[in-house]
Amino acid sequence: MTESPNRRVAILMGSPNDADKMAPAAATLERYGIEADVRVMSAHRSPAEVAEFTRSARDNGYTTIICGAGMAAHLAGAVAAHTTLPVIGVPLSGGAINGWDSLLATVQMPRGIPVATVAVDGAMNAALLAVQMLAVDDPSLIAELEAHREEMRPR
Repeated sequence: MTESPNRRVAILMGSPNDADKMAPAAATLERYGIEADVRVMSAHRSPAEVAEFTRSARDNGYTTIICGAGMAAHLAGAVAAHTTLPVIGVPLSGGAINGWDSLLATVQMPRGIPVATVAVDGAMNAALLAVQMLAVDDPSLIAELEAHREEMRPR
């Protein structure tokens, strides 16, 4: 499948150390012909860069933003505060309580600033959720998702 401008997803992670845990998101999007722009941006170390990127994301052709972060995991919330694009948070494992802190930080957003949240280290599911969002009005993606589900079905 060829990439198109309406199929562009940003994958942001808080640290270069998160790359292995977020790699399944990019691989899954690639499987569906969706361009994945992978970047490292920290809600704490580069908040101005996060805000600038996020505010211009729609104008730059992004349809969804996937954010992976560990521990305090403020990245998805910081991104969601600056856009009306769908934001999907991936809480990452690590730290003293192995991702539970990330999960709670990602899922507990204030009213009016939603972040769809997947399981700890659930980068693949985050990408599949982004594909499902894009498939709402794209019959070819619907067919690919249905085929993928059929492949996963136990025999």
